[in-house]
Amino acid sequence: MTKRALLSVSDKQGLTDFAAGLVDLGYELVSTGGTKKALEAANIPVIGIEAVTGFPEMLDGRVKTLHPKVHAGLLARRDLPAHMQQLKDAGITPIDMVVVNLYPFKQTIQKPGVSQADAIEQIDIGGPSMLRSAAKNFAAVLPIVDPADYDRILTDLREDAITPKLRQRLAAKVFQHTAAYDALIAQYLTTDEFPDKLTLTYDKHQALRYGENSHQQAAFYENALPTTFSITAAQQLHGKELSYNNIKDADAALRMVSEYDRPAIVAMKHMNPCGVGLGDTIESAWDKAYAADSISIFGGIIAANRPVDLATAEKMHALFLEIIIAPSFDDDAFAVLAKKKNLRLLTVDFDQAHTADKFETVSVGGGLLRQEVDSAFETPADFTVVTKTQPTEEQLKALAFGQQVVKHVKSNAIVVTTADRTLGVGSGQMNRIDSTKIAIQKAMPKSGYEHAILASDAFFPMDDCVQYAAQHGIRAIVQPGGSIRDKDSIAMADRYGIAMVTTGVRHFRH
Repeated sequence: MTKRALLSVSDKQGLTDFAAGLVDLGYELVSTGGTKKALEAANIPVIGIEAVTGFPEMLDGRVKTLHPKVHAGLLARRDLPAHMQQLKDAGITPIDMVVVNLYPFKQTIQKPGVSQADAIEQIDIGGPSMLRSAAKNFAAVLPIVDPADYDRILTDLREDAITPKLRQRLAAKVFQHTAAYDALIAQYLTTDEFPDKLTLTYDKHQALRYGENSHQQAAFYENALPTTFSITAAQQLHGKELSYNNIKDADAALRMVSEYDRPAIVAMKHMNPCGVGLGDTIESAWDKAYAADSISIFGGIIAANRPVDLATAEKMHALFLEIIIAPSFDDDAFAVLAKKKNLRLLTVDFDQAHTADKFETVSVGGGLLRQEVDSAFETPADFTVVTKTQPTEEQLKALAFGQQVVKHVKSNAIVVTTADRTLGVGSGQMNRIDSTKIAIQKAMPKSGYEHAILASDAFFPMDDCVQYAAQHGIRAIVQPGGSIRDKDSIAMADRYGIAMVTTGVRHFRH
């Protein structure tokens, strides 16, 4: 009995070679619209869909394959005599293969200025319907959605090696594909930022050697609609493959460094900044970030918001670093850094920083948490001075810088900074006083400590942090306020003549 294949594809890559191979294997081809024209142009025998359905395409092609003679031919179970008799009585020929890929909805909505009407016209109805019918009946029908599978299918058909396992894999691929397609449409049409049904879809970007630890398997996925300012969009110019931990740290560093207008360097270690420096040049910013913690920066991830020049590259080259991310590398700078074969050098288009994701999701057992990215940034205009001592202009600049840094530090978070560099970072402690002690003890030996301020990501639950800071030379503090014991901290600051400002904005980061 002659086998029948139905072909209807928007992506015509490999189409004619595959179709010719099917004809050589004795398949009768049925096709629609542009696919049929492409086959005819290649002198491949093909039957038009209207000859099968007995009904012409209508509504500008919106209706052509939605017909019982198509779907009955796909869905009939070959192992049920009643099904096969019904096909015979209705004069319907079984369809043994469906080769379909869908209207380019994703490509359409990525075009600048595309209208909703144009986007909606690229929502495929007949294609997913045929694929789903074929995939449901994969025991008898081969559902093919990916041109990358054509050669494998032809080889297996020639060798009579189509296995049930392969059929199931192709069916799963269909449902993954149509689910992702529908999810993208749902995302496009949804205006609620937190809908009752959250439909997210991702494409595999990279298989990873392992996850957080070597015994854990892992892969890296990217948004189906790629984010242009992201690690997924970064171009790797040099170095070995990124690891799971590299990707997380690089993402954190990139998000942080993009917030600064001045030349900035962020050194990230285990999802916490160990050094942040601002300068008039990227080299001076590097000097400050390095001096912030010359021990922890070893093996760190570096993000720069300006091109890396030769002078900066030579200083970076003196250290063991995992990754350097920048808008670009000067040729001579790249030549110096590329001498280290394992050092990853990545470029990201900082002109696209405004396109960064506005929401973030994290997994928990049994679900996801989704929230807005913490993009709040408080300036001195947002500060409320709550102490008798007023902050100086220089302190206000430092308080603003400290507040911008502390929101990127894991809670409980305390940072000690000047106006252009971090001096000490206390992070991830179970109580705030321990974070305060760590930050101050790291900061005290460093140049510039006499001008240091302290920033806290959340309010002080008691006055011990303020007292410790005051006793160790801190003269200004910024914190959100909001504790029922705010008055105790304010009184302690007044006791030592410290200037304290509150922002009303908490920056927990877990």
